[in-house]
Amino acid sequence: MLTRAITGLFFIIVLIGALLLGEVVFTIFFSLVGIGALYEFYGIVKSEDNKPNVILGMLSALVLAVLIGIHCIGIIPFKFVWLFIPFFAAIFIVSLYQKSKLPFNDIAYTILGIIYACMPFLFFVALGFISGTFNHYIPLGFLIILWANDTGAYLSGRSFGKHKLFERISPNKTWEGFIGGVLFAMLIALNLEQYFGSLAKWEWVTMAAIIGIFGTLGDLVESMLKRSLGVKDSGNILPGHGGLLDRFDGLLIAAPLVFLFLLMLQ
Repeated sequence: MLTRAITGLFFIIVLIGALLLGEVVFTIFFSLVGIGALYEFYGIVKSEDNKPNVILGMLSALVLAVLIGIHCIGIIPFKFVWLFIPFFAAIFIVSLYQKSKLPFNDIAYTILGIIYACMPFLFFVALGFISGTFNHYIPLGFLIILWANDTGAYLSGRSFGKHKLFERISPNKTWEGFIGGVLFAMLIALNLEQYFGSLAKWEWVTMAAIIGIFGTLGDLVESMLKRSLGVKDSGNILPGHGGLLDRFDGLLIAAPLVFLFLLMLQ
């Protein structure tokens, strides 16, 4: 528990520091977290039958992250982001020259890793620039709401949890915990407009509802992934907490949807 607490505190300090140190540090840090999560994904899915192209997959994700990052900062227009397409095409072409028993399994896992493990962090980076210029309050608010949802779900589940939410995937999650987490996240979001501005109160609350609902579903999806592969943790980079996918499972589905919601308001 001590190791877990120390790691958790250090983890939060690093995340908040990356948000407050400016657009360049923010963009580089969370892009690298996405690359690290992708590496974890390839590590846990790799088997005798599934052999994702780790090098080409990581290179493709890195190119995409760099292009999106320098676009967000304002160095290149969005049309140049599409330069990542040849790297995706290469994933298919290179498989022609590899002697693999199930080449499309390899292709599928290579691309799935980029979409599932890396791209959500790039959407999170884009949240910092959703208003046209860098605004750290929106991604910071996202993380605060995500943590509030986790805290509310844990406390509500321990206190009132009786009805299993998805026992086949996560035996400890309950409907009471799920509802408590969403309500607590929305309660915290009510106060963010006062301190952070940036969004209207109803936008913060709607954002909290999206994070609470789809953050929990993202957690369940990541648990489903690990159960299907027979692994306990996605990695061991965070002592007492597992891997990056374990710590950011709530972000993986919620971040793209929050970005879409805020984009529609522009």
